[in-house]
Amino acid sequence: MNSRFLPFASAACFFTVSLAATSLPAQTAVTYQKPPAPIEQLLTAPQTPVARISPDRKTLLVEQPATFPTIADVALPRYRLAGLRFNPSTNGPSRGVYSVAMSLQPIDGSPARPIGGLPAKLKASDALWSPDSKHVAFVERVADTPETSALQLWVIDVATARAHEIAGVKLNAVLGRTPFEWMPSSEALLCKAVPHNRPAAPKPSDVPTGPHVSENLGKVTPAPTYEDMIQTPDDEAIFEYYATSQLYVVPLNGPVGGLPVVGLLDRVSASPNGRYALVTALHKPFSYTVPAERFPTVTEIVTLPGSGRSAEPRILFDRPVTDNLPISRDAVAPGPRDYEWRADAAATLVWVTAPEGDDPAKPADVRDRVMMSSAPFEAAPQVLLELPMHIARGYGPGAAGGIHWGTDHFAIVQVSRFSDRSTMMLAFDPSTPNGKMTVLYKGSSQDRYRSPGEPASVPNAAGKRVLAMTPDGSGIYFFSQGASRGGDKPFVATMPVAGGEETILWRSADPYYAAAEALLDGNQLLVRRESVTDAPNYMSVALDPAAKDFKPVTHFASPYAGIALPTKQLLHYKRADGVDLTATLWLPAGYDKSQGPLPMVMEAYPAEFKDRAAASQTTGSPNRFPRITWGSPTFFAQTGYAVFENAAIPIIGEGKSEPNDTYVEQLVDAAKSAIDYGASLGVVDPKRVAVMGHSYGAFMTANLLAHTTLFRAGIARSGAYNRTLTPFGFQNEERTYWQDPEVYYKMSPFSYADKIKTPILLIHGEADDNTGTYPIQTERFYAALKGEGATVRMVFLPLEAHGYEARETLEHVLWEESRWLDTYVKPAAPATQTASSGN
Repeated sequence: MNSRFLPFASAACFFTVSLAATSLPAQTAVTYQKPPAPIEQLLTAPQTPVARISPDRKTLLVEQPATFPTIADVALPRYRLAGLRFNPSTNGPSRGVYSVAMSLQPIDGSPARPIGGLPAKLKASDALWSPDSKHVAFVERVADTPETSALQLWVIDVATARAHEIAGVKLNAVLGRTPFEWMPSSEALLCKAVPHNRPAAPKPSDVPTGPHVSENLGKVTPAPTYEDMIQTPDDEAIFEYYATSQLYVVPLNGPVGGLPVVGLLDRVSASPNGRYALVTALHKPFSYTVPAERFPTVTEIVTLPGSGRSAEPRILFDRPVTDNLPISRDAVAPGPRDYEWRADAAATLVWVTAPEGDDPAKPADVRDRVMMSSAPFEAAPQVLLELPMHIARGYGPGAAGGIHWGTDHFAIVQVSRFSDRSTMMLAFDPSTPNGKMTVLYKGSSQDRYRSPGEPASVPNAAGKRVLAMTPDGSGIYFFSQGASRGGDKPFVATMPVAGGEETILWRSADPYYAAAEALLDGNQLLVRRESVTDAPNYMSVALDPAAKDFKPVTHFASPYAGIALPTKQLLHYKRADGVDLTATLWLPAGYDKSQGPLPMVMEAYPAEFKDRAAASQTTGSPNRFPRITWGSPTFFAQTGYAVFENAAIPIIGEGKSEPNDTYVEQLVDAAKSAIDYGASLGVVDPKRVAVMGHSYGAFMTANLLAHTTLFRAGIARSGAYNRTLTPFGFQNEERTYWQDPEVYYKMSPFSYADKIKTPILLIHGEADDNTGTYPIQTERFYAALKGEGATVRMVFLPLEAHGYEARETLEHVLWEESRWLDTYVKPAAPATQTASSGN
């Protein structure tokens, strides 16, 4: 059996037995357990509904997300190949969020309309409005038996509020974000589907035909420690079979038409005039060291039926495998990249290229060129822009990435540089190639207080999103998170197209947290409003700074009705070096500090900064409704603990210094400051404190136990503890092990396993899919701790990835954590024995 094909039963059982034989002492088998009732109540509360607004801004599609799947659902067959995990029965992702109920809610607040004809056991995802707002398409996941499993295409008729399946097409979602998009006409959908007459699936041989060999002949190919790579020719055949799809144009009325475009289709997108499709497909040779996103790809233009002309696909670029990028967040692949349609033009392609390749270490006046070519794509491409930094790729406030198209004479491009966290927002005239650019914003991508927010957008007639501009065209609307020392207070503003100060049109006000969702007709705004006691709901409000009249659109009930919730407040305190820190303090319902200080649980996730000012800024809001997710420490406030959630742990490196040069020192100082401040409030017993974290927070937890005696216990979930196992960088560290081995040694808690005497609970998903957090990280750390006589417990979670999913898993994790805290932290005197491994 291929080790990366998982109906996991046999693989999981083998793993558990072999682990027990090599690492664990004899112990009683542990079945899935449930946490204390107050924790269980919070965990199993229903999810808050979500809504998608129609392009005409008159209707919301309201969806009820499913609660946690069962472990049996998680155990459905899946392959783990090319950095992907997919279900061979459905040709779709093995994991994902889906909705179990849908309705249509008019924006005017009139009663919601139930949708008829939906599947009895709805598992809907990827819902998408048609450009004309008359229909909604979605993917229905059917995974009952191998014979009937499929990703079906369904459509809701808004006028009749009825849903039906589009027969004759089985969608393929192994590659890409979604398997379909609406054609601009709203009369058909462009889909990736399982090819007609696909042969039987390849079956891996149980008898090897030879050794599995990899080699590198002198090429510099640094790479992170990716999971789930292709490893054998059998893997290649299986991946190619299930990832291959065919392009279809699926009309709402009429026969389904397959196009002669078959391959490993990754991204497909119709031009705004509906005549062409931009298609990106993977191809061989596949890599055994990098995931599918870095495989060789060919990008081409396909002429769609009904365009009035017939033509062979036009190849734009055939990119080789990308396996030799420098270890730098500012590195980009050589050659053309990021092809996309210009949203405000009929059929104009734009793409980006780094001139003559790009080495982030070398100075350059031009980092990116934006190129442009219009149908019929026969003239030489034009240079649209020459940029001093790379087009932003989504990190930091004000750097969501890409180009925001507006009109023939106005567009915005965002650029960023990771090395110093710089970002710029530039306005330009698309009708004047390589013309003057106007700086709308320049600063740090980590400066939340000064960020103008993101340019607001609206869908145009073709369903493509373009800039939302004031009626006279003199300004651009911006939606901002509104970060401030007192917490986030979102606002809507306009900025002149020539740049300058924003004019705030509306801002969220205490005691509420309200975030803009969409601009409505009649100078109205759709917001999602909540407070500490009010569950999130959608409302309309006038786009006016003085507006206080919120008109409810939805009426979602609190998921915690009848539960006494803990109280919370946003704390401000300082680290010893003067850096401002924040944390959210949760206290048990009804608690008063006259009752005495409480045992404390501190949870955090360190973040790197290039300047102290940004590191000192407040994140979050004290006005948010307490939506308590599975990984939250807030559960433990229900069982008698004070909880510091998201305690700020900034790791700062200014100028030429790197943040990690003094990682341990800053980590320890921030943790001590949190404990001291909690004690100064009279609510925390500094002698009864636990620290916990997930992923990089687990790494933090282990380091704090290795370098301090501040804590009674630690809980580390799905972490990495030995940085020599991630030698080509980790988190935001760009130096390799060979460039600075001391940093790797000092930052590895594995190096100090002999110093860890505080009880530590290690938890890890057996099928972790995150770069750098191989399960072996926890195995080897456990073995080192055990060898040095530490008090340590290791819990491996069958079938679970980096983020845990099954209800049984989540219940058991909270049971483990609750027992650990109650054993080692809650008692007045330290425990003298380890927690039992039995039930």
